[in-house]
Amino acid sequence: MKALVVYYSMSGNSRWLAGKIADLLGAETVELVPETAYPAIGFAKYLHGGGAALKKEAPRLQTYSVDLSDKDLIIFVTPVWAGCFAPPLRTFINNQDLAENHKGKRFAFAACSMSGRAGRCFQQLKEELKLPQDASVPTLSLISPKDKKMAENEDKIRSFCLEVKR
Repeated sequence: MKALVVYYSMSGNSRWLAGKIADLLGAETVELVPETAYPAIGFAKYLHGGGAALKKEAPRLQTYSVDLSDKDLIIFVTPVWAGCFAPPLRTFINNQDLAENHKGKRFAFAACSMSGRAGRCFQQLKEELKLPQDASVPTLSLISPKDKKMAENEDKIRSFCLEVKR
């Protein structure tokens, strides 16, 4: 299995989680970085980030290099913004034409949030990728895992990776 972990991280939680998953699976990683950074502090962080997610924006990204031709599995790791996935993932999906060209690829989703509720985020990723509603996609939702390092989170990450390998 050749896996790729694609992630966007503002506060470092998604970066931390992406690294853990990549290490356990022996996967490559691609960090998505918008050309124009979102505000990272205060009310503007929530206004601009959440607003962009709700409006389904697709920001321009800094250059990244990726070859999906040999990848069997793509794992998206994202913060949850206003119940949605972070807009840079939409740009990646569009740039790679994944919604129309994902035959032979499997997907998995992982999310970091302050609430632990990522169901809507995962549903929106399925819709963005044009996966069938009943498609089985492994998911993992953690609450601020970089800041709240707990044995329980480590167990959840290992279980997620085992499920992804099946």
